[in-house]
This record gives sequence, C-alpha cells and structure tokens, in this order.
Amino acid sequence: MDPKEAHDRVFSLMEKHHSWFDSSLPMIASENVTSPAVRRALMSDFGHRYAEGWVGERVYAGTKYIDEVESLAMNLMKELFRVKYVDVRPISGVVANLSVYTAFTQPGDVMMALPITKGGHISMGPLTGSKGQFIGGTAGAVRGLKVKYLAFDDENMNIDVDKSIRRMEKEKPKLVMLGGSVILFPQPVREIVEAARSLGTLVNYDAAHVAGLIAGGKFQDPIREGVDSMTMSTHKTFFGPQHGAVVTDNEEHFEKIKRANFPGLLSNHHLNAVAALAVASTEMLAFGRKYAEDVIRNAKALAQALHDQGLNVPCEHLGFTESHQVLLDVHEIGGYKAEKLLERANIVVNRNLLPWDIKRGRSFKDPGGIRVGVSELTRLGMGPDEMEEVAKFYRRVLLDGEEPEKVAKDVAKLRERFKVVKYAFEEGPAYGH
Repeated sequence: MDPKEAHDRVFSLMEKHHSWFDSSLPMIASENVTSPAVRRALMSDFGHRYAEGWVGERVYAGTKYIDEVESLAMNLMKELFRVKYVDVRPISGVVANLSVYTAFTQPGDVMMALPITKGGHISMGPLTGSKGQFIGGTAGAVRGLKVKYLAFDDENMNIDVDKSIRRMEKEKPKLVMLGGSVILFPQPVREIVEAARSLGTLVNYDAAHVAGLIAGGKFQDPIREGVDSMTMSTHKTFFGPQHGAVVTDNEEHFEKIKRANFPGLLSNHHLNAVAALAVASTEMLAFGRKYAEDVIRNAKALAQALHDQGLNVPCEHLGFTESHQVLLDVHEIGGYKAEKLLERANIVVNRNLLPWDIKRGRSFKDPGGIRVGVSELTRLGMGPDEMEEVAKFYRRVLLDGEEPEKVAKDVAKLRERFKVVKYAFEEGPAYGH
C-alpha cells in the first residue's frame, strides 16, 4: 500500500468513527468520554517522555515538571478516595490488579474471586478451567495463582456471604479479590473482610467499574469497609483517560505495591495519561458527586423503562441496579444477535454472560445477556426522560423486530440535542480530534 494513502486512510477512518459515535448511543459500561481538557493533556509532550521510578527518585532526567504533575495526581486522588497512599503508575486496571498480586502473593498461592460467568473480570481468572480448558486469566497465566471461586447468589446478583466464607475457610486463600466487571449492587465487603482477617487473608476491591461512583460518595466505600487495597481503571465511571491506580491506607502494603510496580511491572507509565488523570481528578472533585448521583438515577430509570417496555431485566425485586449498569436477559434472541441488531440501530452495547448461562449451555460467544451502561450518556447530559426514549429504541429493535436502520435515524435525532461533554470546567464537543 502507498504510505501516503495509508496515512490518509487512518484519518479518514477516524473521522468516520467520530461521525458514527456522534449520532449513536454509546452504552458499553466499561467506556466513557473525556473532556476537551483531558484530551489536551493526553496530546502533551509528556507522552514522549520517560520517568522511571518514584517521584523524586527518577532514573531519568528532565522530569521536574512531570514530577509535580504526578504528585498533583496522587494528592487529588488521595482527597477523592480519602486515603493516605496512591500509586497512579499502573497503565490499566489489569496492571493495577497485577501489582496487587505481585505485592501480596507468590506463584502457587490460592486466590479467591468471582468467576467470570458471575461477574468476575478476566484479570481475576485462572490459567485453565475445571475441565482443563484454556482460560488465560491474568491471575493464573501471569502470576501463577491457583484461583478458587467465591459463591454467588444468582437471584440477588451478588456474593453469597455464608457459602463464600465456608469456601474461604476451606481454601485459606492468600488474597481475596472483590469487585467485578458486572456489578449491579454494593457487595458485602465488611463480612468478607471480617472472615478474611480471621484467616490472615488480604482483601483487595477491584473498583474498575465503580471508581467514579465511589469517589462521588454514591456507592459503597471499600476502604472504610476494611479492604487492604483498592485497584481501579480510570476511564469508566471515573471519567478520565485509559489508565489505572491503586490506593490503600496501609503503609506497609503500599511499599510492597510500589516495589511491584517498579521495577517489576512498569518502565514508562504513560506520563501523558498521568497528566490527564490529574485533570480528570479535578473534574471529579468539582462535579463527581452530582455526576455519580445522576448516573445511578439514569441507570435505575433506564432499567425501569426497559422493564416497562417488556424486556427481561433481572433483579426487579431489588430495584434492578444501584450502579451504572443494567443487565438484560435476551436469551430468546441470543446475546450475539441482540448486540449486532442494536449496533445496526447505532446503539452500542456488549453481549455478556449471565450467571445462569452455563447451565443453559451458552458460552461467551453467544451468551444470554447484554450489559448496558449509562455513564457516557449521562456525561452527554441525558436524564431520566431520555432513558425512557432509549428504552423504546431497545423495544423496537429487540421485541418489535423493526428494521434497525430505521431506528438508527431516530437515535440520531435524539443525539442532536446532546453533543457536548458535561460535568467539566471546559465543556466541548464529545467526539472528534
């Protein structure tokens, strides 16, 4: 291919992507959109530089301003999460989790977490499954941990405390991982921590999905509930760049986490993303409480509206959700087909395993559910009234069998009123470069 032609093609495809998302409903629960200010930080010269090591102890020169920005990022996140210690160097939530595995465990140790089919993340997974099938989860494949599973209550979409504690007493894990990638409700953190203490087990809470809700004071508060550390990615409900962080109140734990991150896991830690995280943290301090409140309100409104439109939304008896996520059981259509139909209607979601899918003979390729998130729509300024409109789009596509491309035109009309990123010092267009 001609180099110039390829060069131009890249920008042409990006323009098409931005145009598409500017007229779509981005509803993948693990995604969000950043403010223009955060994007400016990502474009800075920081992205060309190295700053190996800790602030004030760098292996490289030329970092005096970088050090100040990284210190600001840590101090802002200390305030947001009300903790003594923060490491903003992990380049993703997976690397943040790996830093905790490295700090607190040795290969061959037992770790307990939720299985992927029950909301656990692939970073918590084993190398192989019970039947020897390859899974390749970070905990097993990279750290060599023996992963055992906490018990899950399918009806209430949460950890089964009593069964999990009995399993912990049997397995005597070195580490328990809470949190997850499907998390509708606060988890029973205090009860798990109390049981872990009696066993000499450490507990980490993976806040990748709910960090912004925790920072906004509208979900649970795992540090106050006793966990030893909390890991996160910073681009979901925490509306920053794609990056990661670890927080704790324990100095001894923190020193181990620092050593795990460097020299073990990181060299360059994407300094432009650290600067962008500092900017996003200022936005979260100023606007995060209202944002978190609005996200949860929208998720509950969408869940109720989807239910009212005739879709199968689990956990009606619990109000459907207390987070940014809503689950839909679409097993009669199939998760794969539902995802593709909605995408043709410019509604972007992801198919997702439901806790009971394995018993139904389904797999991740065509699960029985889809996972829906409202974080990005909320940041664009949508509220409960718009959630009712969105629910009708789902009904038209998934229940009425309407041509998706026809629905896409109405989706675009709705989006005409919501083009600007809110909850920021500098509001501006959501998509573009």
